[in-house]
Amino acid sequence: MIRRPKVKSQRMQPHRHNSRHKKHSDLQIKRRLALEYLVHKGAALKRCQLQITGIVQGVGFRPFVYRYALEFQLTGTVLNNAKGVTIELQGTEENLTQFITTLNTTPPPLARIDNITQTPLPILLSETTFEIIKSDSHKDDDPSSPIGAQVAVSADKSTCQDCLNDMHNPDDRHFGYAFTNCTNCGPRYTIINALPYDRHNTAMADFDMCPECAKAYQNPLDRRYHAQPVSCPVCGPRLSLKTPQGEYIIPNTSNFSTPELSTDLAVLTAAADRLHQGQILAIKGLGGFHLICDARSDKAVNTLRLRKQRQAKPLAVMMADITMAQHYVTGTDAEWRVLSSQERPIVLMSSRAEHDLSLAVAPNLNKLGVFLPYTPLHHLLLGLFKGPLVATSANVSGEPIITDCDELIRNLSHVVDAIVDHNRPIINGCDDSVVQVIQPNMDSPAEVQVLRLARGYAPLSFPLDTPLTQSILAVGAQQKNAIALGFGNNVFLSPHIGDLFSVSAEQYFERTLATFARLYHFAPNLIVRDKHPDYAPSRWAEMHSNSNVELSDTSQCLTVQHHHAHVLSVMAVNQYRDPVLGFSFDGTGLGDDGSLWGGEVLLTTLDKAQRLAHFEPIALLGGEQAIKQPVRLLLALLFEQMSLDAVLTLQLPILNNMRPNTLTNLHKIWQNGSAIKTSSVGRLFDALACALGLIETTLFEGQAGMAIEAAANRADALALKAISLNLPLDVDQWRSSEMFKQIVKLMTEKPLTDNRRDAIARAFLHTLGDAIYDYAAQYKHLPTVLCGGVFQNKYLIEYCLSKLSAQGNQVLSSQQIPINDGGIALGQLWYGMHRN
Repeated sequence: MIRRPKVKSQRMQPHRHNSRHKKHSDLQIKRRLALEYLVHKGAALKRCQLQITGIVQGVGFRPFVYRYALEFQLTGTVLNNAKGVTIELQGTEENLTQFITTLNTTPPPLARIDNITQTPLPILLSETTFEIIKSDSHKDDDPSSPIGAQVAVSADKSTCQDCLNDMHNPDDRHFGYAFTNCTNCGPRYTIINALPYDRHNTAMADFDMCPECAKAYQNPLDRRYHAQPVSCPVCGPRLSLKTPQGEYIIPNTSNFSTPELSTDLAVLTAAADRLHQGQILAIKGLGGFHLICDARSDKAVNTLRLRKQRQAKPLAVMMADITMAQHYVTGTDAEWRVLSSQERPIVLMSSRAEHDLSLAVAPNLNKLGVFLPYTPLHHLLLGLFKGPLVATSANVSGEPIITDCDELIRNLSHVVDAIVDHNRPIINGCDDSVVQVIQPNMDSPAEVQVLRLARGYAPLSFPLDTPLTQSILAVGAQQKNAIALGFGNNVFLSPHIGDLFSVSAEQYFERTLATFARLYHFAPNLIVRDKHPDYAPSRWAEMHSNSNVELSDTSQCLTVQHHHAHVLSVMAVNQYRDPVLGFSFDGTGLGDDGSLWGGEVLLTTLDKAQRLAHFEPIALLGGEQAIKQPVRLLLALLFEQMSLDAVLTLQLPILNNMRPNTLTNLHKIWQNGSAIKTSSVGRLFDALACALGLIETTLFEGQAGMAIEAAANRADALALKAISLNLPLDVDQWRSSEMFKQIVKLMTEKPLTDNRRDAIARAFLHTLGDAIYDYAAQYKHLPTVLCGGVFQNKYLIEYCLSKLSAQGNQVLSSQQIPINDGGIALGQLWYGMHRN
């Protein structure tokens, strides 16, 4: 039986304020007497300042400092500022040492200390207390300086167990309250407008605290001390239920004065009832709206797909708890831990053979994206609904998540039957993170592979071992965009922004840039972009570096090749600076020679990437049409090996549906050499899935890879006999067309049963993995990097890691950096940092 991990009990418990204040007063008196005794005995006092950087605001750091200052009989102060946290301490050398050791070894659960700078100060004999003082947003903070702000903004965190206990305690004032939080959980990035992280700089600025909340907020021994979103039903945000046109259903004009908790309960009860009726609701969460419906209802799920025009892409499902999730998916211990972690990502897990979810949730796949509730609102709703819910981002296809109810009404009123809204603004949008657990075998360590870096993980930051001499902005890729910043000793990677193919998406990109510029008083000296000049981020970079708009006078722009940046992103997160052997396999990227790359072996250093080998370039017959209609890719591969007449006689179902003159015209395009060519491995997946009848048209990115992975897993589950394929390496080029000739022969020489189809899909993945394994054998003296969206295929990457490990190759981990285009910005930043 899988048990939910125990949450470490907090030393600070809520309420009982009177006894607390008395204990607090007694401690102050005792400490003053102890200090007087030490001075009388001639004990040497010392005083110092500690400047602490990292994730140290909004995570209970100051009350933590206060508690241990009392314990070690120290006087002084602690405050937040734009640099992080500044502490002044006075006491005996032994007590100061014990305090600093405790700070380093046992910081608060959500904190991360990057650096502690210690400076001696003159003794203040008159000082007898330790105080938390008001945050300083000006001292040592020059807004014109690109390295003014050194504190790292914390990612949003899911509701902690203590707050869940409060919500379910009828005697607690947070009972049933949808916005319960404390310093150990709740919103951070999504509500912050400026640093330091204080209430007036957040979305809670307009919510005045009631006396009870103010008492908790001001008590250093309460776990809600300076928890900026702290509130209760008396003084905090309220829920409302609206029609798709924005008219209030609950509360209505006759019951606006109804007690807040009763109103919220009425909203959630009505929402659960509507979900049971098969309705589709929009619900406002931490970083944006979700579209939700009953995951067990074919009618509801298919209606959602129809209204949102999302034909086949899998939908995520929110489960009430681990016990419910176990009815629908299976997983390793590591997968259950990640699912229940405080980040609460969507985790891709193996679905059970039998369950009552609608098959329309994840058509023809053996995986489900599942996640657990991460806000009090989700917990309360699922507690009332008592079943799994489809929960997908509320957005127009290909555009950013919607954060505002008015925008939702403008764009998605035709999709939803009702809206669950609330009046706490979302300042910074943030989608759900998506991950999978990579574990080649049960004896190897499990590793979280992040597919979408967002809520719970982002903004992602890490300290550098040496400070930068200039501030750098990397603007990322066209798809799965994120931005990266480097200044001082810090690197920051933004949450997922998305694909930049629309005006609204580009506006979201610019809003994210503005957010980080505002939070960190950031003005780059250097901008790094992709080599492709027509990408939206590339155009933005060129325009702003040339015009110097909002940038330093010395700003300049550098370009770095797409696949080079992929490899550099993994080097960056490992802070690795020596040469590596990189396998960069993805859908497409502009190469150094002006062609489209996507299947590259790169001998990579910080400033260049030597192309050692690549896959055979194949023609994109009809350009973009070839990506949407992968039969064109299949034909381009076959034309490399077979005559038109031979292709016309092939008994392949996908070709039988095409008219002979269409085939003839496509052959002419291939023959005259006018089609753009690509060495993309991603396009090989498309061609194979099409050939095997797994897909006909590409409905969403990664569809072919998911289908092939599912087929390979079925082949393993049934222990099907292995099939061998040969992928010849001709000098520096893998002949993929030769491999496809073999695949077509396997498909036509015997009946293409389901089992044979699955065995061929598995053989394809094994052949790709063996090509990597064989090539890496020549470079065992260099670390290996596997990157690019193709390596999101769990079957392929686990096969590669197993083989490479057995061969003795060291593989650099991508850690929390997406190996798809979501990590490109970090690779660009690493390039810019070392360009000189």
